[in-house]
Amino acid sequence: MPVRTIPELMEYVSAFDKPFFIYQGKAVTYEEFDKITDEVATAFLRMGLKRGDRVAIIALNQPEWLYTFFAANKVGIGVVALSVRYREAELEYMLNNSSAKALVSLAEFDGFNYVEFFRKNKDRFPKLHNLIYIGSDVDGSIGITFESLLDEVDEGQVEEAESRVGEQDTSVIIYTSGTTGKPKGANITHRSILSSSKALGEHMRNSEEDIILGHMPLNHVGGTSCSILSAMHFGATIILIPAFVPELVLDTIQRYKATIFAGVPTMYLMLFSSNFQKYDVSSLRLVVIGGSNAQPELLKRIKAGFPNATVMNLYGLTESSGACICSPLDDSFEEILDSIGVPIGDYEVMIVDETGQPLPDGEVGEIAVKGDCVCSGYIGLEEKTKESFRNGWLFTGDMAYKRGNRIYFMGRKKEMYIQAGYNVYPAEIENVLIKHPKVFMVAVIGVPDEFYGEKGVAYVVPKGKVTQDELKEYCAKYLADYKVPKEFIFEESLPLTPAGKIQKSELLRMYMERRGA
Repeated sequence: MPVRTIPELMEYVSAFDKPFFIYQGKAVTYEEFDKITDEVATAFLRMGLKRGDRVAIIALNQPEWLYTFFAANKVGIGVVALSVRYREAELEYMLNNSSAKALVSLAEFDGFNYVEFFRKNKDRFPKLHNLIYIGSDVDGSIGITFESLLDEVDEGQVEEAESRVGEQDTSVIIYTSGTTGKPKGANITHRSILSSSKALGEHMRNSEEDIILGHMPLNHVGGTSCSILSAMHFGATIILIPAFVPELVLDTIQRYKATIFAGVPTMYLMLFSSNFQKYDVSSLRLVVIGGSNAQPELLKRIKAGFPNATVMNLYGLTESSGACICSPLDDSFEEILDSIGVPIGDYEVMIVDETGQPLPDGEVGEIAVKGDCVCSGYIGLEEKTKESFRNGWLFTGDMAYKRGNRIYFMGRKKEMYIQAGYNVYPAEIENVLIKHPKVFMVAVIGVPDEFYGEKGVAYVVPKGKVTQDELKEYCAKYLADYKVPKEFIFEESLPLTPAGKIQKSELLRMYMERRGA
């Protein structure tokens, strides 16, 4: 009988007599994990949260993140996965857009005090009634501690709530930046995330013997679907790492004899820039690269650096709940250099023209994906949902061509660029920069970059004297750090189309010429 919901999956895996995850040397077994999530689920229900409500989380890759996610999913509460890098404007929009009623958060991270922020700005979050802070004593008038949730289990209440969870219920809402400047909350269901994660686990041939690195951010499908859930389906063990630090990751691979490592191109470059040769990575049987189009030279370095491992390309989106196209494990290295792979599971992929009609082999068009992995749409954005989700197909905005069942990636249809594995949309950054009193006109483009894969460059027509550092600091107040442009170029004017729009294709040409490419 297929597993349709996360509580059904957890009931199945609770019988595994082995560690589910290891965090800072401490192992938590599948059985122990099931009990702790029952405790947290009981606490959520006693707060008055119920099926269909939403709890947000701001945390690193740590046990509390997993306890929150799985406890909420057990009883039909959707999780709103937020990055520790988000700041005021992003938090206000996402928490209100998602109608989150509860928040589990770090008390402080990287100089940003969440306790003080939510205390001072509670009127900006009228639906947010429960504040729960991790690893810090707090005054009961402004919130409670996460530890206080770990009290007792009401098995009857939890079991009753579990029985009502359906496969179309929200599992997690993950925000992707929108071309309008407003992030889009992808509504990922139990069915969609379980479908993608299981298909990937089967494709990678995961088993109880696997030890998988858990360093990919859990507020992205790369962490939740491609790492945690793809491991859980098959009883594998996750080594949970709070954030990607090259030598910590390499030491963890060596210490625990990890078998699977996945990362975006920037992570591999950072590994190779550290004391890589000092560590034994021979235990790895599979290294996966995704999140951005991998350049052939980097793939060659990965193959040379991990000689015992199979290299695998992975393509997926937030909207596909994780992976949907991967290179087969028996691909030749030449095929891996050329192609992102084939559809996994029973998913369908077609390449379409501007009208949505399928194109013949060899012709470049937009990638469209169909299958249970496709999420249900964007919350509160009906028109955007209709644009991207049509007749069961997800229109990705990415360009490729097919030969048989094999997909050859060509680039992005829209202006979005991927910097170090994070999707960045220029309009969101432009909407912030144009508010600066010394900015008259601005356009942001993504350009190729050896280290980041792509990086953001802002072309600015200033009003008066302004510096690059000043604009970077300004952006950092309102945007996650990965959205802040890496470079600012000041011009007296910007090229315009006949209709008066900034001609970004000309800006890209200018930049490449300036760089001597």
